[in-house]
Amino acid sequence: MASDLKALIAAAEQALRTWEPVWTPFLDGALREEAQERLAGLAELEMASRGGYPGAERQRLLLQRRDAAIGADEVASGLMGLELGGNFLFDPSERQDFRAGLISLGAAEGELGDIWLRGDRGAQAILTAAQATALDGRTATVRTVEVALEARPLNELQLPAQRLLRRFQTVEASLRLDAVASAGFGLSRNRMAELIRQGRVRVNWQSVSSPSRQLMEADRVQLESRGELQLEKVTATKRERWRIELLRC
Repeated sequence: MASDLKALIAAAEQALRTWEPVWTPFLDGALREEAQERLAGLAELEMASRGGYPGAERQRLLLQRRDAAIGADEVASGLMGLELGGNFLFDPSERQDFRAGLISLGAAEGELGDIWLRGDRGAQAILTAAQATALDGRTATVRTVEVALEARPLNELQLPAQRLLRRFQTVEASLRLDAVASAGFGLSRNRMAELIRQGRVRVNWQSVSSPSRQLMEADRVQLESRGELQLEKVTATKRERWRIELLRC
């Protein structure tokens, strides 16, 4: 993390020195938020982030001088889509399997944005245009399935549905991670516990593996491909339960 932050600070200094906008590599949420917090102290710097579609988990930061800033949508972000087509009817795969397949072909982590599944037909992804072009027409192996790679413009992708902000309350017997996340994401408690043990749930961007992890007010729970829960307020009820106000985004 420290070396990644150092590289981002160097990119910000480059944008300020050259007066030219700079796009960072794709960043995960934890690093992006920390970078934005660290760089916020540079009064001359303006930042924006883009991941190819609203709500993308992995995004690139646009760094530029505030007094010469151009709207983020007007600065070419250099992104392109990638179709990863194959028959996964008999060997279902997860997002990390497709990411590993691309990396095995030489794709750099910082060139890869979000990847989402398309049932048993494979997946789609957002990459830098240069990386998508380099992979176009090649084949990769994802688990046991041969996958054909085809670069596509972003407007030809079937993008994930945009998540809308939603505030609601739940009353739970405990503040266990599996209980709160089950209610917040609308999954069964058993399924949520399974996802936690698989490492697909994070608390405040930190990986957790224990369903019994206790949460507290202001904690944030991230679930791969399903967004984030924020515990906005936690109060005890008269019946020794917990009323939790949640924001899902």
